[in-house]
Amino acid sequence: MKTCLTAMAMAAALVACATGTGLSDTDRLALYRAHAGEPVKDFQYFNSLNGWTELGDSALAVWTKPSEAYLLELSGSCLDLSYSPAISISNQFGRVAARFDSVRVIGAGPGPHIPCRIQTIRPLDVKAIRASEKELREARVQEREAGATE
Repeated sequence: MKTCLTAMAMAAALVACATGTGLSDTDRLALYRAHAGEPVKDFQYFNSLNGWTELGDSALAVWTKPSEAYLLELSGSCLDLSYSPAISISNQFGRVAARFDSVRVIGAGPGPHIPCRIQTIRPLDVKAIRASEKELREARVQEREAGATE
């Protein structure tokens, strides 16, 4: 029986790893803000993202390289951001600038999608974010294991 419970806890941990940290949008945004540097005016962009993570309806993290990411806070709510399978980011000559460029959701329902203006850009400490997310996952696994043995 104990082996079965351990296997179930490990399976739950794998699901948690596959689906992210399991944090609310507010908590994830706080985590990313905690690991963000001072605002910058722009960043280099080669019309290709390595990935992106929505952090509620008014912020997202974008990866330009596996080890380089930026926290983009938008000037207001960006409708359908959490449901969008893809985004595009405007840029001028390969640079994305705060207060000038926008994020646009792609394929998230019918109708036109209004561009969402980027208010601030902050570089992210990707290693620190990954370490914090790993710690959160491990803590969650330990909580589940402790609950399963009771």
